[in-house]
Order: sequence, then structure tokens, then C-alpha cells
Amino acid sequence: MTSRRARLHEIIFEADTPAGRRFDLALLLLIVTSVVAVTLESVESIRARAGAILVAIEWTLTALFTVEYVLRLACVARPAAYARSFFGVVDLLAVLPTYLSLLIPGAQSLIVIRVLRLLRVFRVLKLVRYLTEERALVTALRASQRKIVVFVLGVLSVCLIAGTIMYLIEGRESGFTSIPRGVYWAVVTLTTVGYGDIAPRSVVGQMLAMMLMIGGYGVIAVPTGIVGVEVARASMRVPTTQSCPHCLLEGHDADARFCKRCGQAL
Repeated sequence: MTSRRARLHEIIFEADTPAGRRFDLALLLLIVTSVVAVTLESVESIRARAGAILVAIEWTLTALFTVEYVLRLACVARPAAYARSFFGVVDLLAVLPTYLSLLIPGAQSLIVIRVLRLLRVFRVLKLVRYLTEERALVTALRASQRKIVVFVLGVLSVCLIAGTIMYLIEGRESGFTSIPRGVYWAVVTLTTVGYGDIAPRSVVGQMLAMMLMIGGYGVIAVPTGIVGVEVARASMRVPTTQSCPHCLLEGHDADARFCKRCGQAL
């Protein structure tokens, strides 16, 4: 990486240097301004008075974000890897809605996706404790993934069975016109939402509904317990905001000199 690209990478991707910190703070301010502008533009009375100004602001900010996205691709060793990363996708989605509005009227409202870019505030303001909690939460969710999938499949099976039984018990007279309609009722009941647009009338159906309602508390408790256990097990090492110039991995230890994924010097 040339010295110019390295300097550009330091400014755009790092938050540990004064230049990088100023760049990210300015970026966050522009993001907030953009989200506020598109929000106000959706209000008819404000759009009637200041619509042209808000549109001009939006196009100006979109141009700046487009230049920023191109610079991010230019200063990393693997542009394709960054483009496929979470923030790379978010950065691209942050500029597309304005251009899409030329073809699809109203598409600019999707600009609110830019609010996801505010997640960078944790690294910009060096809120290390929040970075640590974020890492623990992500680690816990990944560790819980298979358990959650098995749990969800079990819940869907219960809903399918309960919905079918309710369809057989209640029938069309009570609003259970099909098995999918019964499954819908089972999902609404098991998750304790309870819209009330369809309900059993027979004693047997009401008894089944009671059992499903009680089971709904377990539906809430089980995934919470699964994730909670994994959060407790997650590593609580304090990361830095330093980003690997090669593979873009963040969250390195404070004393790290090489990237723990690709071995590139930091």
C-alpha cells in the first residue's frame, strides 16, 4: 500500500487519529442532516414551503457520500471484500435511493437506511465499553444460531399441528376456513400477540387455546435463555477501533501488531 493510500485509509477507516476522528465526526453530522432532511421532506406542509431546498440538500449530500464510497474502495487492498462487508453494503445502499428516485418516484424515502451508518459512532467516540458489549452480543448470537434455528423449527411445527387441529375442531363457522388460517391463529396465540380477529368458540377449542397461550410464555423465555447463556460465555476483551488495511477486520486487541485473521501488519 502506497503512502498516499495508507494515509487515506488512516483518515477514512481509523478513529484513533485526529484526522480520522474529525472525518468520522463530520460524516456522522452529514448522515444525521441527510436523514432529517428526507424525514422533513415527507411532511406535506414542509415540502410545500421548502421542498426545493431539501431536495438540493439531499442531492448534495448524496454526491458527497458517493465520493466517500469510491474513496473507501480506492484505499483498501481488497475493494470487493469491503463492498461485500456489512458496512460496505450499507454505504452502497445509502447512496442508491437518491439515484433510484429518478426512475421510481418516492424511492428517496429509503435514504433512512443511512441511519445504520450511525453505528460507527461507537468507534468514532471511542466508546470502548459499547464496542466490547457489541462484540459479546455478536459472539453470543453466532453461538446461539443453531439452537435458535432448531427452536424456531420446533415452534413452527407446534403451530402447524395446533392450527390443523383447530381447523378440524372449529371449522368454517368459527372463522377457521383453512389450515393456513388455523396456523395463523396459532402463531398469533403462541406469540401472545392476540389480535382477536379469529377465536375458538367450542369448549375443546378454547381448552387448546389456553394450553397454547400458556406455552407462549415458554416461547418467549427459551430464546432469551439461550442467548443469555452465550452472552455470559462471550469473551470480554477490550478491542480497539483499528482496522486491518488488507482484510478490513476490526476489533483488534490494544497490543496487537498484526491482524489476527490475515497476519497483515497493522
